[in-house]
Amino acid sequence: MRHLIFFFTPLAAFAQQPSSNVTVQKKAGPPKALIFEVVIPAPLPDVWRAFSTSEGLSTWLSPNAVVDLRRGGEWTAKFPGGSTGGGTILDFVANREVTMSAMAPDKFPTVRAERTRAVFQFEPKSASSTLVRLTQTGWKEGKEWDDAYEYLSKGNPQLLEALRKRFVDGPTDWEKVWGPGATRK
Repeated sequence: MRHLIFFFTPLAAFAQQPSSNVTVQKKAGPPKALIFEVVIPAPLPDVWRAFSTSEGLSTWLSPNAVVDLRRGGEWTAKFPGGSTGGGTILDFVANREVTMSAMAPDKFPTVRAERTRAVFQFEPKSASSTLVRLTQTGWKEGKEWDDAYEYLSKGNPQLLEALRKRFVDGPTDWEKVWGPGATRK
């Protein structure tokens, strides 16, 4: 099974290649950044709910995802094998933006410990579509940071594509993807 790799960890839930629905911009700086955009075929309140609540996040990212939408709250996904991804919410504006201190995948321990800054912005494009933009900054110098930057430049589009597909195909059937018991805590 292929892995979905995004700003915090691999996710073995989606067998797909990076999406042409997601635009990717690598910005050398200053500040160095990764910028991703996708249009979700759903109204802003529905996309916001799918991103900013535990119930919503569990429909597309991982079963038993946790969102504690407050400063210092968690935005995490638990994956098979015990890996956890996500981050700590630094700030949010309801129906507009979530800023978090994001964990990198386990394979980048320094970046994971020091974290990057991920800003998710939500903008209505019409009554039935929403632009989601992820801007990831806080990149430092060094091989591990450069490797994580390249890795996530390919993985973050998969995260946003998973959110888009949630509204195209419906909620993920985790029992089908990860097997029996996938939704048990």
